[in-house]
Amino acid sequence: MIRKLFGTDGIRGTANLEPMTAETALKVGMAAGLHFTRGDYRHRVVIGKDTRLSGYMIEPALTAGFVAAGMDPILVGPIPTPAVAMLTRSLRADLGVMISASHNPFQDNGIKLFGPDGYKLSDEVELEIENRIDGEMNGDLAAPEELGRALRLDDAQGRYIEFVKRTFPRGLTLDGLKIVVDCANGAAYKVAPTVLWELGAEVIPIGVDPDGYNINSGCGSTSTEFMQAQVAAHNADIGIALDGDADRVLVSDEYGKMVDGDQIMAAVAEYWSREGRLTGGGVVATVMSNLGFERFLEELKLSLVRTKVGDRYVVEHMRANGFNLGGEQSGHIVLSDYSTTGDGLIAALQVLAVICTSERPASEVCRMFEPLPQLLKNVRVSTEANWETTSVKQAIAAGEAKLQNAGRILIRESGTEPLVRVMAEGEDAALISHIVDDIASEIERAAAA
Repeated sequence: MIRKLFGTDGIRGTANLEPMTAETALKVGMAAGLHFTRGDYRHRVVIGKDTRLSGYMIEPALTAGFVAAGMDPILVGPIPTPAVAMLTRSLRADLGVMISASHNPFQDNGIKLFGPDGYKLSDEVELEIENRIDGEMNGDLAAPEELGRALRLDDAQGRYIEFVKRTFPRGLTLDGLKIVVDCANGAAYKVAPTVLWELGAEVIPIGVDPDGYNINSGCGSTSTEFMQAQVAAHNADIGIALDGDADRVLVSDEYGKMVDGDQIMAAVAEYWSREGRLTGGGVVATVMSNLGFERFLEELKLSLVRTKVGDRYVVEHMRANGFNLGGEQSGHIVLSDYSTTGDGLIAALQVLAVICTSERPASEVCRMFEPLPQLLKNVRVSTEANWETTSVKQAIAAGEAKLQNAGRILIRESGTEPLVRVMAEGEDAALISHIVDDIASEIERAAAA
């Protein structure tokens, strides 16, 4: 069966419209609570959120659902997504929930669920929760004397700060480094500057004044121009840009030039491989990662294993095959020695560790390979449109023939929006642009027919 509610990263949508309504959040709380209620003991669920205004609607609705299912919600307030995963394990909770739409604007919100092991739920478990929502739950809910009881954990941010600091190599400090950190007016607006300052850096924090509306607005990993300008203005050594829930990171070098997730993974892979810490014989990434990254790893006699888009699929392959480094070009970096999901702050600390140990600037540490020209174009289609026509397939085949095995074409539907993503990469930037335009035009024509 196909999931209708859950996408590639939980449930997501416009606040106060289905599926991101208080009613649906209540049902998700009840259904997930019932699914994870096992045994004769008090069950716990950790609930965190980012700084969106709609969090004030979704959080109490979820809380009521879990209470109705007999679970005790532990409310931790604004905190990064990876902190929820960590606290779920640390508190031996049965479930973790993050209320966030990640890098989306404030109008959107989402619900991400973590199992008791701190990992995102599988497709199968999400489908089972959906089936409960579609069914009748009233007969399974807790009796009056067995209702849950909510409490607030006041030191959640402090616990996460100490956890993150312990991932930085013992004996190293950030003394002498000037760091611009952009928290996207999101979940890490307090913890990220604190971690960097306590490790010894001079910190220039931006995007740390959330008002419920300004999350990811002109700031963060999806809008890095101001952060880049601040790096230059302050003559900083590096810039760090997190997204709204801080599970992804992008980096700017000392010249204000941006570095994507592929370059970050390359820097960490080379460092860990040299230190004998890299497991699995390589890195797990998605089909979106640049071919230049793959060639760089081959030179190190390491492999690049590709999964479909979504950090959860990266993590599943890492767990099944013994890898400890993986991620996405977009900046989701998973370091399984430390975390069960993408953690932008921990990934940034690993880059800083390379800078400190090698005594090289970010412009060298974070530029491990020359990326091949790569172009991505989004084509908006209706959910009912049949765009996979013969003419589209012919355009794709024609593009592949022009590349002559010297590049890639990737066509995929978005898991969160009504978009078809057309990506191509190869040696010739002009040819890549021509191929993408041709395929995108054919998809637009097919979708409009």
